[in-house]
Amino acid sequence: MNPYTQTSNGDYIIREFSPNIQSDELVWHRDRNDRVVEVLSGTNWGLQMEDKLPMELKVGDVLEIKAETYHRVFKGIDTLKLKIKE
Repeated sequence: MNPYTQTSNGDYIIREFSPNIQSDELVWHRDRNDRVVEVLSGTNWGLQMEDKLPMELKVGDVLEIKAETYHRVFKGIDTLKLKIKE
């Protein structure tokens, strides 16, 4: 079971992480495809990329995540909403 809900329109995915999620559900993982991720909403959420220090996710941030790169999300205080294009 995924720690998020998502919808897709074919061009992009909208993914939402609830503030009620347990932190241990947000694990290191990697994706099969390159992704461009835009932060639509969320406060005090974080992202850590492989071999990097964690960074705070801010509304308006646009991040490129290369395929097969380990990364993880850190829990914030409200709903994190992301727009993802593969």
